[in-house]
Amino acid sequence: MYDPKGNGKDKAAPTVMFNEAEPPDHLRGVVHRFLELRTPAPLVDDYRFHALPDACTYIVFDQRHPEIAGVTRLRASSEELNLGKMFHFVNVRFLPGVWQGNRDQICHGIIKDPYGGDLPLLALNKTLIAQDFEGQSAALSQFVEELLRTGQIIANPVTEKIFQHIDEIHAVADMAAVCALSPRQLQRVLQRTTGFAPHDFLKVLRLQQSLEGEPSVLYADQSHFIHSLRKATGYTPGQYARKFDV
Repeated sequence: MYDPKGNGKDKAAPTVMFNEAEPPDHLRGVVHRFLELRTPAPLVDDYRFHALPDACTYIVFDQRHPEIAGVTRLRASSEELNLGKMFHFVNVRFLPGVWQGNRDQICHGIIKDPYGGDLPLLALNKTLIAQDFEGQSAALSQFVEELLRTGQIIANPVTEKIFQHIDEIHAVADMAAVCALSPRQLQRVLQRTTGFAPHDFLKVLRLQQSLEGEPSVLYADQSHFIHSLRKATGYTPGQYARKFDV
């Protein structure tokens, strides 16, 4: 199954806290994880957050600034963001292809501006601030249930099949075959539901898999892997391993 790794943790800032919680069973077809990223005390230097390409949609809540929240989707390349010396974010990471909400209100990267969209994110953010991460995860689960009820998110059978057969997929043709779709049909479905063309979607999945295991089974050779990782993240494998934990 697809198990996206949303960020590289900067080894220079070991005191930054990352918490993850799995969703309840009935939400696992749409939510990958609930996440918390925070500093228990001010850092000496600004923190550089390395957001990996993962094709997921996120809802982000800034716990230090209740007016800041939003929906964010990453592209096929990573982003490095300066979060400063103190921060506290709580996120929902949705699986790729399940978001059905207003695409005009989706931003890229961490949200820094006050939210002005249609979802009740600011009211929810105020309630999250008063809770610990366990309570926040429960509140976020209730919010996701409401998104399901109103059709803002739905399970995506095409991406579900891709994730179930991820180890068998080596080309776009394999992806189309496991979904029982023609390449043209797959192109339309993935572009509409994930924002990615099949080739770019496959590149993201391969990169994510390479972060978990032996990349040689996913790439033609070592130089291909090095080129792909550097194009997506700006780092060679050796540089990335020295700077980040995944």
